[in-house]
Amino acid sequence: MMRKQLLVGMFLLGASVAASSAAAQEFAVASIRPSAEPVKFEHDGETKMEPGVVRMRDVTIETCIKWAYRVQRSQVSGPGLLTSERYDITAKSDAPASDEQMRLMMRALLKERFNLAFHTEKKELRSFALIVTKGGAKLKQATPDEVPYRQNSAMGTTARATTMQEFVDFLSGPVEKPVVDKTGLSGRWDFAFDFTKYMTDPPKSLDDFLVVLNITLQGELGLKLEPEKDVVDVMVIDHVTKASDN
Repeated sequence: MMRKQLLVGMFLLGASVAASSAAAQEFAVASIRPSAEPVKFEHDGETKMEPGVVRMRDVTIETCIKWAYRVQRSQVSGPGLLTSERYDITAKSDAPASDEQMRLMMRALLKERFNLAFHTEKKELRSFALIVTKGGAKLKQATPDEVPYRQNSAMGTTARATTMQEFVDFLSGPVEKPVVDKTGLSGRWDFAFDFTKYMTDPPKSLDDFLVVLNITLQGELGLKLEPEKDVVDVMVIDHVTKASDN
């Protein structure tokens, strides 16, 4: 009898731990509303993290997917709804949570409120590798107390305490291809670049923009984009809807 009671107790304890673990991977409360206003110069709006809180302004469903799953734009394939609707989202956990925990919670939110379902396929895509030029990188190592920050302007970008992985994820948007970090630069960096002195006329095509971008990266940061092909995981969206009511 005691053995049976012990087994029952262990089962109930396991179920309780599993339930607690599942709850820990969901936001305690989340507000999703239509975007109040655009975020200037930002295709993906704005995402800010605080202990136990993520605040997103003027973001698309695709933006949320990229943030939650750490993927780039070219790694998400699905309907126009992914980018046609823009939202302001504030989501909070019961207690302070790590960056990775918050991303797991966002995955749960996408499933619950946007009915997101997908499968993954491997595809060979034309891509870019970000490398250091022969002259060396022109970046400043961030101090340990700096808060990650990035701000676009009409003609450039300023970044603080940014990793190279975060930078290639950012670059993958405008270049419309996967970008892989092959700089070998670890840690966080401060840098800025401005297109002004490298551009005589506004780019008329993506190819024109890529030329200007590469010249600017080399001149301002000592970095370069090199074309290549890579096999990447692509999220193929099977089902998604507009956000359900709060």
